[in-house]
Amino acid sequence: MITLIIIIYGTILLAIGIYSAFRVNTPEDYYIAGKKNGVLQISGSLLATILGGSAILGSVNLAMAEGWAAAWYLLSASVGLWILLPLVKKVNHLGRYTLTDMIGHFYGNTARKTASVIIPVAWTGVVSAQIIAASKILFSIFSLPYEYGVLISGAVFILYTLIGGQISILKTDFFQSIIIIFGITICVFFLTGNPEITAPPIFETFPVNSHFSFLDLIILLLTFSSTFVVGPDIYSRLFCARDSKTAKHSIIIVATILIPFAFILTYLGIIAADNLPAETIKNSVALVELMKHYLSGWMVGIMAAALLSAVLSSADTTLLTASIILSEFSSTDIDNKKSLKRTKVRIIVLGVISMIISLKISSIIGMLLLALAFYSGAFIIPLIAVLTGLKINKDMGVPAMIFGGIIALTGKLIFSVGHLWWGNWIIIAAFALNFMFLKTHLKRTTNNKLKQPPGTWQV
Repeated sequence: MITLIIIIYGTILLAIGIYSAFRVNTPEDYYIAGKKNGVLQISGSLLATILGGSAILGSVNLAMAEGWAAAWYLLSASVGLWILLPLVKKVNHLGRYTLTDMIGHFYGNTARKTASVIIPVAWTGVVSAQIIAASKILFSIFSLPYEYGVLISGAVFILYTLIGGQISILKTDFFQSIIIIFGITICVFFLTGNPEITAPPIFETFPVNSHFSFLDLIILLLTFSSTFVVGPDIYSRLFCARDSKTAKHSIIIVATILIPFAFILTYLGIIAADNLPAETIKNSVALVELMKHYLSGWMVGIMAAALLSAVLSSADTTLLTASIILSEFSSTDIDNKKSLKRTKVRIIVLGVISMIISLKISSIIGMLLLALAFYSGAFIIPLIAVLTGLKINKDMGVPAMIFGGIIALTGKLIFSVGHLWWGNWIIIAAFALNFMFLKTHLKRTTNNKLKQPPGTWQV
């Protein structure tokens, strides 16, 4: 039954993707789906992208260790979207295909090229997290060896992204978002009605506890929530919207849906930890084992399709976004067939690199948070400065991005790999240093503005 449902799901998805591919007539169609999409398409794609396999499985796994406080993982994503809401009009006005357009406009061509390298590097880690998630799902459902899962899922992600670009992604994302919501809802409905299942009260471990402190929450908001304010994947969805009003309505819908889903996924992780034997979930996906233990075959099949939908919807968006940005390294004008071919080559290259990383690292949430720490340390402060009109020394944009990203990544590695708590303070220091770089010589420039060319520091 499980296999049959997944085959039917995969066939429908492939048919939609192939049909959409025939509608790609221009590079703009491939990059931003013609920029003519309504609220349903943008909301569905945005939700499916955020509720990726790494987010769903990561939330469940975090809940097993951190209790109800793990809800902050998706709650922080919602917070980021609400902060983004008043900035949407400016984002749509300044960007065309990616946020590197904005970076180049305000910080110069060198900064644009720097961003065109750093962002794909970070986002390759995000793609790897999705491949890891897909491989673990395949292992849990079909007992497929992890390495085979990496090769199969990675190949599917690359092929599907190549087929129709943004048009096929947007169409299938809407379908996938419905599957995700339906699957999770069905799962929770049947599990909640099972008298054998118990879960501790929410107030015992929320908002913080001994495993998740206020400092951990601050770090999560800095390195994760902030990526929804100025994130490449989020912006790629906004650029596909027909106008700013459509983009705003989509953000409101998704930010609202994420709030209950944060607690729903956390609940699933808590009951998995409290009701399943430790040896059962040690080397498997806890959510899948929970379904197999308590749900019937057809429900497990629907949930498996939902999880695979979540993984694919995030992976294809992330892979395409990173590839488009990397194409912008060599040219600011990618609206031509030559650049489109280069983008497709980069999809293959970045996809293969992500597969190699996934073979070496198997921690979903760890891989994701490392990548996002690197990205957020490099770009959050410079981009927020642009969007809010903060007075800065734009000549220091490149050093701020490079050192901010490296230091934030170092702090995350110290905390995650070395298990040293003071690594979190290094992450905070990275943001502070990033800001100080942008403010460097600002006062001196102001005092000597008669000696400097106009517009040296103000954007």
